[in-house]
Amino acid sequence: MGSTSVVSRPSSVVFLKLGGSLITDKNTPRTSRPEVLARLMAEIAEACAARPDMRLVLGHGSGSFGHVEAKKYGTRNGVRTAEEWRGFAEVQAVAGLLNRLVADAARERGLPVVNFPPSASAICRDGVIRSFAVEPIRAALAHGLVPLVFGDVAVDEARGGTILSTEDVFRYLAEQLQPEHILLAGIEAGVLTRWPDGEVIPKITPVEAGLAPALEHVGGSHAADVTGGMASKVREMLALAAEAPGMEIRIFSGEAPGLVRATLLGEAQPGTAIRRMKAEG
Repeated sequence: MGSTSVVSRPSSVVFLKLGGSLITDKNTPRTSRPEVLARLMAEIAEACAARPDMRLVLGHGSGSFGHVEAKKYGTRNGVRTAEEWRGFAEVQAVAGLLNRLVADAARERGLPVVNFPPSASAICRDGVIRSFAVEPIRAALAHGLVPLVFGDVAVDEARGGTILSTEDVFRYLAEQLQPEHILLAGIEAGVLTRWPDGEVIPKITPVEAGLAPALEHVGGSHAADVTGGMASKVREMLALAAEAPGMEIRIFSGEAPGLVRATLLGEAQPGTAIRRMKAEG
């Protein structure tokens, strides 16, 4: 097929997720944080201007939009009845409301975002992505655009339907696009030894069978989060790190002004790094 030769793989790919806890008030349904969103987009635009070789895939969580609705309908666990399918459509609609706010904020700062809703292109089996339309994303990156993905519903061959987190999408895309860094910006300073008053774990590495001792005391989310909160996020990223020894994943807070920009530019290394240790010898 000639399609794979038309678009070349970008040389420097970075994935950045803006967590739902960062861009919404997770305790108040359908409430965004517009001033935070505007600041973050300004930082991202500045970083892209300062580093023109970077090809950015931007993602965001659902926060107080999609998570609340998904919990109401139990969408993550499956979609089978007529009522659950109507809930599936409702979850997509609400997640789309936040996605529109994110896309508009990005465009206001001159970021050429192009939406790639997982619900339109992903097929899952028992909660795991089996296929996703990657070539349009490759084309967008090759032409200097910013693909935008987000937590969304998806058709599932075993469950009927399910919920995909941004981390689920990033993990699948990472196998195809091989990013140098995956940056997850939320409200926590990093992965904490315990929530909410623990210390930041500076580094987590995959060990036997993809498990890490540091995960034993990592909790879930303190608000509605149908995708499992921090513990699930860390496990997903550990599995990805185990498969990609050259990749670094960083979980950090986007609350401090300037930190997202500095992290994108490699000027700061905040939070918790997740990476595979190099084999000895």
